[in-house]
Amino acid sequence: MDTASDAVTAGPDRDAAHESTRERVARVILECGPQTAGALAERLGVTPAAIRRHLDAMVAEGVVGSREQRIRGPRGRGRPAKVFALTDAGRSAFHQAYDDLAVSALRYIRETGGEDALEAFARRLVGRLEERYRSVAATSPEGEGTSALAEALTEDGYAASVAPAGAGEQLCQHHCPVAHVAEQFPQLCEAETEVFSRILGRHVQRLATIAHGDGVCTTHVPRSEVVAASKDEPQPTDHPTTRSATSRTGRNSS
Repeated sequence: MDTASDAVTAGPDRDAAHESTRERVARVILECGPQTAGALAERLGVTPAAIRRHLDAMVAEGVVGSREQRIRGPRGRGRPAKVFALTDAGRSAFHQAYDDLAVSALRYIRETGGEDALEAFARRLVGRLEERYRSVAATSPEGEGTSALAEALTEDGYAASVAPAGAGEQLCQHHCPVAHVAEQFPQLCEAETEVFSRILGRHVQRLATIAHGDGVCTTHVPRSEVVAASKDEPQPTDHPTTRSATSRTGRNSS
């Protein structure tokens, strides 16, 4: 019986062309987030029918899952479409190699350039996200910037959602593609939080991260009218703060 890793890693007993296409399918989904069959076919230069056969097999093996998701187009949100995303089993075939390489690279940056170089790299890395997400939040209806950001994050594989919370909202990311790396380098979480603040135009506060052992990455987004107060007054929360949140909020954390 095929295993999850067989679905994305070629083996000696498998057809080379078949395995190569499936590995490419998995890699595109991993690096670009959930994809429709049509988008995968276009990216890989394969017929939609062939892509669907590969996806059906990968779904049957538990490597890929499907769900309905609104696809964002040039005019905003479109109709729901069926998208495919890697499951935990599918991602496991990639994580170890990617994580080891990323950790080694970040250690080298810190050893040769110090903490300042590491922080600069983290800011530059998440700066690419800022370029992509800023227009999404800016073109959303008034008061829906956080929801628009959550949808964009979900499209990139973060499984994000928004819930009302006291004097604001909570932006929740239920999956983090770089959690294992961020566990050793919390600068990635800190830089991401700074980007969220700039995109939303508010001083947001990171309450919890998957990298720190929490179940969900949780960010508090205050209403615009309480931003000034949040800089001087502690914001009550029932959620544990992370090391990255502590480093930014200091004595203001309750």
